[in-house]
Amino acid sequence: MNIHEYQGKEILRQYGVSVPDGQVAYTVEEAVEAAKSLGTEVTVVKAQIHAGGRGKAGGVKVAKNLDEVRTYAEEILGKTLITHQTGPLGKEVKRLLIEEGCDIKKEYYVGLVLDRATDGVVLMASEEGGTEIEEVAEKTPEKIFKEYIDPVVGLSAYQARRIAFNINIPTALVNKAVKFMTGLYTAFIEKDCSIAEINPLVVTGAGDVMALDAKLNFDDNALYRHKDIVDFRDFDEEDPKEIEASKYDLSYISLDGNIGCMVNGAGLAMATMDIIKHYNGDPANFLDVGGGATEEKVKEAFKIILSDQNVKGIFVNIFGGIMKCDIIATGVVGAARELGLDVPLVVRLEGTNVDLGKQILKESGLNITAAESMADGAEKIVALVG
Repeated sequence: MNIHEYQGKEILRQYGVSVPDGQVAYTVEEAVEAAKSLGTEVTVVKAQIHAGGRGKAGGVKVAKNLDEVRTYAEEILGKTLITHQTGPLGKEVKRLLIEEGCDIKKEYYVGLVLDRATDGVVLMASEEGGTEIEEVAEKTPEKIFKEYIDPVVGLSAYQARRIAFNINIPTALVNKAVKFMTGLYTAFIEKDCSIAEINPLVVTGAGDVMALDAKLNFDDNALYRHKDIVDFRDFDEEDPKEIEASKYDLSYISLDGNIGCMVNGAGLAMATMDIIKHYNGDPANFLDVGGGATEEKVKEAFKIILSDQNVKGIFVNIFGGIMKCDIIATGVVGAARELGLDVPLVVRLEGTNVDLGKQILKESGLNITAAESMADGAEKIVALVG
């Protein structure tokens, strides 16, 4: 789950991580009032969307007076920002962060991420702040420093200190940088983050070490422990189909293709998308109904797939272990009848109760194309759609 920058800074502030003062604004008037209450000579007007690259897209402006705050707020609110992370459709800006300006002396990058290779957390840092870390990794990888953190021990002060020296934090501010990184790590662990990225971390003229931006992502599986995080969820930033899928515990991600996929198991779902591409088709979604799907769950999955106007055909690929093929077949038939299915449908069933599942499909009277294997099903749906 993603949250906005201002929400991430609110969390970091709880852990002693230094961030600029700021307020969220939903209207131009709220933006101006927020700037008045901050009372700083320089105010930053920042678009709040779940995507990076806002500055390059015109979503971050520096205002030197209230008139400029009003002008920039009017310009950014309601604007569709297109960045390298939003895709060509972009995202509409519905809220702003009005923040005090900073006397920036130097920008750095600091981030925490889970590392499956070491079963731990990696602290990454670079003195090339303000730049995409992927770009730094490609052009100047020697400027990225890493510390591998034992989750039992946690981030040690000597590791944070070594990072601070490696990225050339001014000597007088190393202790502040250590406190910053320690607070960031504690937030990462206690809030079950999957990513905590500060880009840029800045050193100011007043001698502060501060998070000028904050990107926090959270493990969906741990959200039951964090009602405060769940309350930060912004449904305007999410695909309506993905929101609907989450209500039924379906793993769904929209894609750009025209072949809807309904599969049980994440690995099989990935393989299904790959084989559709192999036969020159384009999957419209990733959809894993899980191992214990009910008939109702299958129906809802079907409805979500068909709510995508780009879908021109559906491939149902089920390997029944815990999931029984007859349950899938009953759900598919019920959904097809209820929704008046008018696109090609190819179904491949294998595993528990497969014969009963195939019989249900055959006796439904619906125009369903049976497939004997995953490859056969992919080839058939691509041909029917094409």
